[in-house]
Amino acid sequence: MQALASKRPVLTSQQKLMIFVLSMSLYGISNMITELLPEFRLGPVEIKVEYFIFIPLLFAILFNPLYAALGACVGEIVFGELLLGQFGGISELEKFIEFSLAIFTAGMLVTDPRNRRQLAIAAYVAIGIDQLLGTLVDIAKVYVGIEDLETVPGLPESILAIEGFSFLNAMIISGTLFSLLPILYLVPRLYGKVEPLLGMKPRDGRAAGSMGDFVTPRLIITAIVLFVIAGAAEFLSESDLTFFSWEWEADFGNTAFWMSLAVAALIFIAAMVWATNKRKLAKKGDTAA
Repeated sequence: MQALASKRPVLTSQQKLMIFVLSMSLYGISNMITELLPEFRLGPVEIKVEYFIFIPLLFAILFNPLYAALGACVGEIVFGELLLGQFGGISELEKFIEFSLAIFTAGMLVTDPRNRRQLAIAAYVAIGIDQLLGTLVDIAKVYVGIEDLETVPGLPESILAIEGFSFLNAMIISGTLFSLLPILYLVPRLYGKVEPLLGMKPRDGRAAGSMGDFVTPRLIITAIVLFVIAGAAEFLSESDLTFFSWEWEADFGNTAFWMSLAVAALIFIAAMVWATNKRKLAKKGDTAA
């Protein structure tokens, strides 16, 4: 992993912050949009947009996996929880770890943004890791007995059958419509065009490596430890030992929703304006020199 990381372009602290802010704000906006979309049910199949996972994955592939993943997770908490007057406390740690691990891993797997095969693998890996880890935690909670089995009409009353079907449903519908297709369409078209906005060069030849360079024992151990922490946090949230969870009772109706959306949009626009101005100043400095 160190050998692979060393072949990636070195980013400045400002570039890292910009990737974090852009991922945070844009994914926060997308979370607000998903709240407005309707849900459909065809028998036991529920068709809904859970999240636009392609947005942080796009930043992870084109820019930096770590800061794109962390930014998206923070954006979900800030714009989807805190500004709406609710925070799940320690239970948010599970989603934070699982989602950031999924985006980081998928982003690191893409060594060439022009390779459609790598993009397809990353698209399914991202949503697969997130859904699989959540599924394992849900199954464990039912078997341990801290959560009751919620049956689904048309499916056997088995936690394995229910969670297995939900996982396949998410992989096929969300994984294809909101991960694979947008990634295959957007990455080749944005590659080489958006990097200069942050003063970066495209990743051409800067992330060469094989799967073996990335999947190391250290990474596997780290992922397992993080998953255990995420599971423990969710177990605690289901018990009486809830920490830092809160809700404020102010009745703003839909105002809080639109305020959160507006704040996320303003942060995204401000970040883009700042990046554009900084790029113009850098070009003037190069011309003067």
